[in-house]
Amino acid sequence: MATPVIHPTGSLLDQKMGKSSPGKIGAIIFGVLLIGGLGYIANRLYSDLLPVHEGSAFPYILLGLALFIALGFEFVNGFHDTANAVATVIYTHALEPHVAVVWSGLWNFIGVLTSSGAVAFAIISLLPVELILKVSKGSGFAMVFALLIAAILWNLATWWKGLPASSSHTMIGSIIGVGVANQLMHGTSGVSGVDWEQVTKVFKALLISPLVGFGCAALVFLLLKAVLKDPRLYEAPKGAEPPPFYIRALLVLTCTGVSFAHGSNDGQKGMGLIMLILVGTVPTAYALNHTVGVNQVQTFAAVSQQVIGAIGNYVDPNTTVADSAPELESFVSTHKFSPHTMLALQEMVGDIRNEATQYKSLGAVPSGMQSNVRNQMYLTSETLRLMPKYGPKISDGDQKILKNYKGLLDNSTKFIPPWVKVAVALALGLGTMIGWKRIVVTVGEKIGKTHLTYAQGLSAELVAMLTILAADQYGLPVSTTHVLSSGVAGTMAANKSGLQVSTLRDIALAWVFTLPVAALLSGCLFWVFNLVAK
Repeated sequence: MATPVIHPTGSLLDQKMGKSSPGKIGAIIFGVLLIGGLGYIANRLYSDLLPVHEGSAFPYILLGLALFIALGFEFVNGFHDTANAVATVIYTHALEPHVAVVWSGLWNFIGVLTSSGAVAFAIISLLPVELILKVSKGSGFAMVFALLIAAILWNLATWWKGLPASSSHTMIGSIIGVGVANQLMHGTSGVSGVDWEQVTKVFKALLISPLVGFGCAALVFLLLKAVLKDPRLYEAPKGAEPPPFYIRALLVLTCTGVSFAHGSNDGQKGMGLIMLILVGTVPTAYALNHTVGVNQVQTFAAVSQQVIGAIGNYVDPNTTVADSAPELESFVSTHKFSPHTMLALQEMVGDIRNEATQYKSLGAVPSGMQSNVRNQMYLTSETLRLMPKYGPKISDGDQKILKNYKGLLDNSTKFIPPWVKVAVALALGLGTMIGWKRIVVTVGEKIGKTHLTYAQGLSAELVAMLTILAADQYGLPVSTTHVLSSGVAGTMAANKSGLQVSTLRDIALAWVFTLPVAALLSGCLFWVFNLVAK
């Protein structure tokens, strides 16, 4: 019969922390990274902003405030979400609490630095297109501030209650709130609210991932039972004794994998918004990718000519367009294709080609035109993304030409400077090391009725690691929190250990209320900020 977890003198974690050292070596290592990282960030920012000549200090003040809030979101994300990665190694005595937290923080750091950026721009694609195009205006800043502050407030509230809520889920809710509020504020003036198709795609990933965590972790646990007959795997730790070496190595390996995967996926959620902040405040430095030089522009011009010819195969010769930008913006916002759309797209491709070749490199585009060229490229890229579904039937050969061209456009606008990755990595890692305890206690002590066994911890971590890494490859944001906590629950159910219904109920309620509460918060904040920005 399983023995319930009873802690008469506080949580088991409190008892473990009383016996362990504070992990000074790990803290020193992270301290060195922090100081070096801050120095690198300051140096790169100074270099990027040196050619920028603003008439007042206001853009720089706004930039500093916005970056502080955006990195604050990643900081809260760190101690809210990443704590899940260390719960299993702590409660199986594979690592001491302080060592585990520093180790997880370091691998989160590495995960962010090596991330692709696909998730960052998947988040951006959910936002109303006209707000992205007006990111340097008051409504654009209102959007970014509303999103971030709403997400931070809800994450702090759930963390305070020790509830493993999802930062991904919170961010999606905040985006929906801003989109709906934007549509309500403008009525039927032609602006878009929410790209529900993209939201549905992302929300499916958020909905399915906890089910994957629960079911797959249970299956992995049962598979381990069938294959590995070592009885020590299926026993709770005895006292403070660490697990056998091979078990310990596996647990540390999976903890490392989850931490790395969390950094590579969750770390990107703030990156896209930071890029919007940079484009909005100092477009001269960040609207376009200045690493695109003369050779790349020559290639871009040649491909553009191919694209103009390919699009010409689908243009109605009787169609005329007064201004291509509003036509493409209408298509991207409403998904309603008309014969004017193809002609507008062809004209826009030609305009972008002429501008790029005139200035030889993107860095040489005049400061006053950087935002405009970026918006042209963004609109064209989004039109090409939506064209296969809402436009005419395009031949395979022409599709290849358009896809190649879209990749060149995205390379010019969808880029993340290395210092942004370093800043996010530091915020996420620092958050992991500071506020991890509340969520760890919930995952380690309050989901199952019995102490976590080695096999249960291993199964939950392995499934979480693989699920998040797979989602990262497809550019889908998933919740580390939900995957891992549901994985722990799945192993408890498979082992017939019993589940603490009250905790699961609270987690489920947090899951249900996260989206509407975050949406309501961000929508209200967006309305207030718009009033201030007018």
